[in-house]
Amino acid sequence: MKSGRGIPVQNESTGGMASDRRTVLAGGVAVAAAAAGAGWLLPTARAQAPAADIAAGLGRLVAGSQRTAGNAARDGFRKPLEVLQFLGIKPDSRVIEISPGAAGYWTEILAPYVKDRGLYVAANPAPRSPAAKAGIEKYNAQFAAKMASDPASFSKVKVVAWAPELPDTLEPGSADFVLTFRNLHNWLDRGVVERALVSFHRALGKGGFLGIKDHRGDPAKPQDPVAQSGYVRQDYTVKLVESAGFKLAASSEVVANPKDTKDHPAGVWSLPPTYRLKDKDRAKYAAIGESDRFLLKFVKV
Repeated sequence: MKSGRGIPVQNESTGGMASDRRTVLAGGVAVAAAAAGAGWLLPTARAQAPAADIAAGLGRLVAGSQRTAGNAARDGFRKPLEVLQFLGIKPDSRVIEISPGAAGYWTEILAPYVKDRGLYVAANPAPRSPAAKAGIEKYNAQFAAKMASDPASFSKVKVVAWAPELPDTLEPGSADFVLTFRNLHNWLDRGVVERALVSFHRALGKGGFLGIKDHRGDPAKPQDPVAQSGYVRQDYTVKLVESAGFKLAASSEVVANPKDTKDHPAGVWSLPPTYRLKDKDRAKYAAIGESDRFLLKFVKV
């Protein structure tokens, strides 16, 4: 998420509503020995884990002790198990997450999930201007401290500095999945969304997938080209991404919120967890909950 039109308040942060995420699924995932290979590239021959084992492995990590209470508190809106099952990420997947946030909401689940057979890459923001440098360096230091706090879960995380305004740092053809959660509106605001999509297309291998989640705008209203309210129309997003060499493979309503009227005075930031209007109409916004969101899965073509 962004704060006004300046430095992003990194998307998947803490706060929000409690949930029943601690229900642990039965079963398990057979973990292979650590994958060999240098840099980003891993062997291409991969055993296919049964769907039930994949769900069980993700379920254990969603309910795992490696997660912070602040992140877990948002599961009721974010639906991490359902989102990751929809995207189809497997234990041997090579995953790049764009701007995972200092709190590492998805990192806490994805990094230990793929650490023995796949790869998790955190594409953290690179300072794109002198004005952005201090805030971004603070964010990156917080993320690094989080990774160091739990080596058993995060020691294999690979971190790269990335920004669409700068030369591309994502390794070509290195990923099975590129994931971006609530960043698209920031790139529209900064006028660099096309550059971001080019980078993702280049980073994905043949048949790789791009997963995008963002605040869903009102289809009856014209799309603000800079998404000042934080909302982006789903049809606008599909057209934009498909023009960059992708094809929509699937969509999900798992993170939809029909209570969100999308007409708030401070845009999406009127809602929890930001509550930009402070105590003004706080009860009303708490009753709405977090924003209505689309979840889209594109395949590289």
